[in-house]
Amino acid sequence: MSTAAKSRPAPPSVEAWSTLLDLALAEDVGPGDLTSELTVEADREGRARIEARQSLVVCGLDLAREVFRRVDPDLAVEFESDVEDGQVAEPGQALLRVSGRYASILTAERTALNFMGRLCGIATQTRRLVNLVSDTPTDLVDTRKTTPGWRLLEKYAVATGGGVNHRIGLFDALLVKDNHIAAAGSLDAAVERAVQKAPAGVPVQIEVESEAMADRAVELGARFLLLDNLDPATIRRIVGKHAPDIVLEASGGIHEGNLRAYAETGVARISMGALTHSVASADVALEVDLLDGNGRTE
Repeated sequence: MSTAAKSRPAPPSVEAWSTLLDLALAEDVGPGDLTSELTVEADREGRARIEARQSLVVCGLDLAREVFRRVDPDLAVEFESDVEDGQVAEPGQALLRVSGRYASILTAERTALNFMGRLCGIATQTRRLVNLVSDTPTDLVDTRKTTPGWRLLEKYAVATGGGVNHRIGLFDALLVKDNHIAAAGSLDAAVERAVQKAPAGVPVQIEVESEAMADRAVELGARFLLLDNLDPATIRRIVGKHAPDIVLEASGGIHEGNLRAYAETGVARISMGALTHSVASADVALEVDLLDGNGRTE
């Protein structure tokens, strides 16, 4: 499968996450960092580093750097020369270094780590799952089950880990789900309206819950199906009848334990909300470099 070997995706623009970053700093710092202000001399300077505490796929370096700069524009942030988003870091490996006023570094610490931990966690889990099916033609696809306000960042982390991004929101693709079908009155009515009225170039995907529904949706003109909560045997039959002319995506009840069985059906795509909605943050930490007796970094 080509997914794991894809080139590094372009990160979202700063404008896409600037407000989120400001909100994160506002809720953490508020009117000021009491502990750092009271315990660290304002002009005392030195260095610190963010490092991996586990094996992880790096993601979010630009955000971490921007956190430090917004807290204190005079802080100097340097990425390690052999680390960039998408690469694997091992425990103890430094990801970036920051130098300047210690009080500013400590004020920015938690917000920077929160962003990096979340994004590295998503990228790491995605990479692990992608690797489980890397010898099949199946792509792993994300969903809209993302943290509110974090969607572009979390989808970037999925792509950094080797996954494929589905639609960004309700505006850039049609996905006719079971509730749309119920509200429209029937499968026929929902599919016919979606296929006939979709703007040119906008993907139209139909969710089906049985082999018969898949057959009927294809008869009605659907060329992109979401096979929801179907077992591998049923999906294999649908693949045999309709692939490769119809793009087939499996979803629902798929997890690390049965992912391989679904990929081996020959389905083109598997979408998993678990790529984003239930990920543990990766273990990253900030460590202040020790000073010698003269106040110099050792």
